[in-house]
Amino acid sequence: MEKIKMVTPLVEMDGDEMTRILWKIIKDELLIPYIDLKTEYYDLGLEKRNETDDQITIDSANATIKYGVAVKCATITPNAARVEEYNLKEMWKSPNGTIRAILDGTVFRAPIVVKGIEPCVSKWKKPITIARHAYGDVYKNTEMKIPGAGKAELVFTAEDGTVTRETIHDFKSAGIIQGIHNIDKSIDSFARSCFNYALDTKQDLWFATKDTISKKYDHNFKDIFQEIFDKEYKEKFDAAGITYFYTLIDDAVARVMKSEGGFIWACKNYDGDVFSDMISSAFGSLAMMTSVLVSPSGVYEYEAAHGTVQRHYYKHLKGEETSTNSVATIFAWTGALRKRGELDNIPELMDFADKLEKATIDTIESGRMTKDLALITSLENVTVLNSENFIKEIRKTLETMI
Repeated sequence: MEKIKMVTPLVEMDGDEMTRILWKIIKDELLIPYIDLKTEYYDLGLEKRNETDDQITIDSANATIKYGVAVKCATITPNAARVEEYNLKEMWKSPNGTIRAILDGTVFRAPIVVKGIEPCVSKWKKPITIARHAYGDVYKNTEMKIPGAGKAELVFTAEDGTVTRETIHDFKSAGIIQGIHNIDKSIDSFARSCFNYALDTKQDLWFATKDTISKKYDHNFKDIFQEIFDKEYKEKFDAAGITYFYTLIDDAVARVMKSEGGFIWACKNYDGDVFSDMISSAFGSLAMMTSVLVSPSGVYEYEAAHGTVQRHYYKHLKGEETSTNSVATIFAWTGALRKRGELDNIPELMDFADKLEKATIDTIESGRMTKDLALITSLENVTVLNSENFIKEIRKTLETMI
């Protein structure tokens, strides 16, 4: 068949470890044979980020603003062990956090549901979408080790020179402090994105923080959401037959576990990071989760919601066989290709993305899958495939559709 032509490039952000290996196989087997693939490539592997003092991460985010659509591989956020392992200049911040701050968007994550993979929570009947705020909190934090006795203060100096200060703690011995921040503009964008997405998908919206403990920081989120909802969205929600409500994060967790699903759960940045992993694994696998960052200006960045699968990568380096689930990475590509086709009016590209997703799901539902799914499926006599052969089986299924 003649390859599908693209007009505008995708921003392609390569990543680390096992997902980087899968990234290349997916392109070689599932994309390049069918699409005249146009991308502006950025290597966000940890070595290149270290080499460029993380400038390449900033460049990739700015390119995403320029072109409107990006697709990103999973990347390492280094800790102390990684600094030593990769001989890094410093402990670079999360590339996802950097990109999300520049784009000022909201991350929407939802499980990929297939027959034969039932949720661990028996009451869940419909997907639960996590809406994750994508700016600030611990991802833009400042930390300090306290060597001994002394007073730690929170100090704000206004433009007119006025100083406001609060005591954090009077240390009697060594300890640790952390400073986090957020901005009203980003919280405003987060709220509007959630309300709009709820209206678009006609799903109820829940929002939860811990305002009873964090009486200023978390309460500010709650107040901004409520003010915008009351002024701009309440009538729209009523007309659509959907609801918005706020509750404490611990109450939300209890409600989620007893719900049937089918709603959007809006979370602050770190909460969304944690609970999206909980939702995805409970629905089947961390590799069975779509993730898209949507900015208020209409810029989209698609990615896999999981990490770099370090353990499988080390096995791969030893020449051992792995069975790594690549579904979320495939769906990152299909999401980006579909959006690119939509924005550039290329229906063939959108149709290809739909077919590739269906081929992926059909392959699993036919009993051909990776080990993580084989361990939890209710299907009988399944075939467990290694990392590369799973992708090749998807290609076989795709060939029958084209």
